[in-house]
Amino acid sequence: MRKIILQLAVSLDGFIEGPNGEYDWCLTDQDYGMSSFLKKVDTLFMGRKSYDLAKSMPVAAEDPFMVKMSKIKQYVFSNSLKEDEVQEPFHLVSGDTVSWTKQYKQEKGKDIWLWGGASLTTSFMDHWLVDELVLAVHPILLGDGKPLFHGLKHRVRLDLKSSRKYPSGLVMLRYAIVND
Repeated sequence: MRKIILQLAVSLDGFIEGPNGEYDWCLTDQDYGMSSFLKKVDTLFMGRKSYDLAKSMPVAAEDPFMVKMSKIKQYVFSNSLKEDEVQEPFHLVSGDTVSWTKQYKQEKGKDIWLWGGASLTTSFMDHWLVDELVLAVHPILLGDGKPLFHGLKHRVRLDLKSSRKYPSGLVMLRYAIVND
């Protein structure tokens, strides 16, 4: 079965965005394992707010990251968007997203990258849909912002599978979800 991997950047104090939605604190001076990670996935899941953010990011089509992303199926989860409001290469998932996701995980393919946002991530965690967390912990304290997790319905035990420290101070942590 395919795994859903929540892979994202987080500040040392647990925020995924600054207090004004900013992400300028994220280190982009090197690859940080993204090229290797993208070889393991063939699908990207994101919520509506993350979709809005992705659409607004100015990135050239010939950017090496965007070339790799163009080969990945991309889904936006939203009950407020309509199909004609979602731009290619994204596809809309709405309604009973939990059942849809469980069925999608059973299909053949590589792993699935859950990129965000906070509401979708919390929902997936609450329904035990996430299999791994890969957290790029950045060496910064934001003090305020959007927390990685807010309002989880239950405790989630984690098993550390690997860690890697980069010269920049960024630490990449990979955890498996322990579903008792």
